[in-house]
Amino acid sequence: MQEQKPVPPGTRILVVSGRLHEDADSARAARDLLQELKRQYIELVTAAGAVEALAVVESEPHLQAILVDWDMDEDAGHAPAIALAEAIRARNAGMPVFLLAKRHDGAPVPVAVLRDAEGFIWLLEETTAAASGRIRAAMCRYREALLPPLFAALEKFTREAAYSWHTPGHMGGAGFLRSPVGRMFHDYFGAPVFGADLSISVGALGSLLDHSGPIGASERYAAHVFGADRTYYVTNGTSTSNRVVMNACVARGQIVLADRNCHKSVEHGLCLTGAVPVYLRAHRNHLGLIGPIPPAALRPEAIAAAIAQSPLAAGNREKPALAIITNATYDGLCINAAQAEDWLGASVDRLLFDEAWFGHARFNPLYAGRFAMRGDPVAPRADAPTVFATQSTHKLLAALSQASMIHLREGRAKTEHARFNESYMMHASTSPQYAIIASNDVSAAMMEGAGGRRLTGEAIAEAISFRQTMARLQADFSARDDWFFTVWQPDAVADGGTILDFAEAPPALLAADQKCWMLEPGAAWHGFPALEPGYCMLDPLKVTIATPGINRTGGLAQTGIPAPLLTAYLAEHGVIAEKTTNFSVLFLFSIGVTRVKWGSLVNALLDFKRDYDGNAALARTMPALVQKDPAAFGGLGLRELAQAMFDAMRDARIPELLQQAYNFLPQPEMIPAAAHDMLVRGQGVAAGLAELGDGCAATAIVPYPPGIPLIMPGEGFGPADGPMLTYLAALQEFGKRFPAFAPDTHGIELVDGAYHGLRF
Repeated sequence: MQEQKPVPPGTRILVVSGRLHEDADSARAARDLLQELKRQYIELVTAAGAVEALAVVESEPHLQAILVDWDMDEDAGHAPAIALAEAIRARNAGMPVFLLAKRHDGAPVPVAVLRDAEGFIWLLEETTAAASGRIRAAMCRYREALLPPLFAALEKFTREAAYSWHTPGHMGGAGFLRSPVGRMFHDYFGAPVFGADLSISVGALGSLLDHSGPIGASERYAAHVFGADRTYYVTNGTSTSNRVVMNACVARGQIVLADRNCHKSVEHGLCLTGAVPVYLRAHRNHLGLIGPIPPAALRPEAIAAAIAQSPLAAGNREKPALAIITNATYDGLCINAAQAEDWLGASVDRLLFDEAWFGHARFNPLYAGRFAMRGDPVAPRADAPTVFATQSTHKLLAALSQASMIHLREGRAKTEHARFNESYMMHASTSPQYAIIASNDVSAAMMEGAGGRRLTGEAIAEAISFRQTMARLQADFSARDDWFFTVWQPDAVADGGTILDFAEAPPALLAADQKCWMLEPGAAWHGFPALEPGYCMLDPLKVTIATPGINRTGGLAQTGIPAPLLTAYLAEHGVIAEKTTNFSVLFLFSIGVTRVKWGSLVNALLDFKRDYDGNAALARTMPALVQKDPAAFGGLGLRELAQAMFDAMRDARIPELLQQAYNFLPQPEMIPAAAHDMLVRGQGVAAGLAELGDGCAATAIVPYPPGIPLIMPGEGFGPADGPMLTYLAALQEFGKRFPAFAPDTHGIELVDGAYHGLRF
């Protein structure tokens, strides 16, 4: 007889029955079966009925089988058990579901049961050993099917614990145990982390560089899940993924159509490739949020005009090599990707959608048509451009930091694997972190099938609950002529022919209908011009909270609360935001957000209001801030500091200058690569803002977050009193007055309290 595999610790079975206590023969047989399972170190979780059972299924990821009483409701017949099995199957396609029944009476088994249940346990006809063996075998099959290719191989390799004579030098963690501080480090992270930290020498796991073995199988598996022809794993984030694609598609001197509001990794790609950039510009709204590229700018005639008007690209007769579009934006704006592909496809043969923040889109119908890897790969696509999507798996899905994927959908510009892999290997480490690779593998497995729809649906539901809670609070305070924070979202939605306030809309409608989130042309709430119907929608998972003080046209009131102060207050109270602008704070509702978590955010916002209204002493409400500079903050209350910061922003016209700076397109004097070459050769001098006037930027200047370049290498700063340098001067002065809230601007050095940049 084949030896049964040991049951992993923490393995649980759910038993759904309200009749286990009865004295009937079937109840005694069921109790005997459960005792046998307990003897095999299987934990049992019980539920008396269907409602309780579904609650357990939602909250217990360790479940590896479910036993359902076939006669759980004698008055209703077998219908409740059938319905429960169907509900479980809709949530988890692979979970073994067994029906506990007395005897087979010869009646035909309903088709729904054959489809949704593993089978019957005939309590009065099977031995306890046989029944428990069937259950264990099904659990084993379920566990093996659950693990994706790489994680399965990695788990097996580390479990077998073979002696190794290769890097890394800690040898599975043993090296850390030879030092007191090393032992503390080892104990903090736990032994499995170090057992899985392996060298590329481990042939059993394959290679990330040649995409072989379990790693290659995992990439092919991810391609299937994410709808790509090919998928490549990247272990240094979408910043590297973007550079890989650009290196693979662009040769020196070729034109690249680049989203002007791209991430700085695209600017780095321009420097590496020697490309000639032609920028596609978007608008910013009253909150400083970056909008989509207007549809008119993507059409062939606009592209041709932009190339002809470019001092660097004019006269270049070669077709642009690549177009790069950010979708979704940092703030959650996603476009009609199918339309954008059609429009841009008339001008370019390869498109890159930077979807660092949008890896979840494929797995929920709310985003239909809004992402690059739509539908399933169909060959041939000779009339369509080749499309890449780069995604940060770690941002809104469940993966470790730095985990990213490159997805490819082949079109008329074929991208052979061998050529693409040369560029891939330029950026990939020969010592990759296996835990990061495996987290991509697991993230794909979590999104496959019903799991992806469930997880994204639950995240969307939590975001909607938070948004509606905030809208109701704001309405309640407004009715009392009082202030509260607002959420950047539509004011109202249409439910059939009825217009409802956002707070009163049915959550199911908000979770299913794109129209509820659409940025319709002229709608006052979003503040973006030049849009077309149905072109752009807001991802509900990106929640932007606006602070008081600025209206929808960008005008400032007499009093207000700068968002950096709110962010600092929240941080001191254990709530960390994603991104902060002058009057907005961004929070991400990923698949890890729960009602308890966002409830604590609501409470923290109410606490801020209480402390602001009462001008509570900073020494009590923000002690860490006071400790940084007791002389500046020790005697102030929260409202006093808010007003002082607001007055400084208003007097310096910082929101207005921000708009002017980003609406100003600098004059390019050389391509970014040429500027970088000069920098490497030691050219360029550091200068204060006044001396940067009429100079050429040697490096990009990038306010962070979101990491969007204000000026690119090789572009002119403009005059000292022009939009660019006037805005930076305003930031400099604000930072001098409130050093604890000084903006983080890459490419700028702070020397004796003054901004310095590099110029040619």
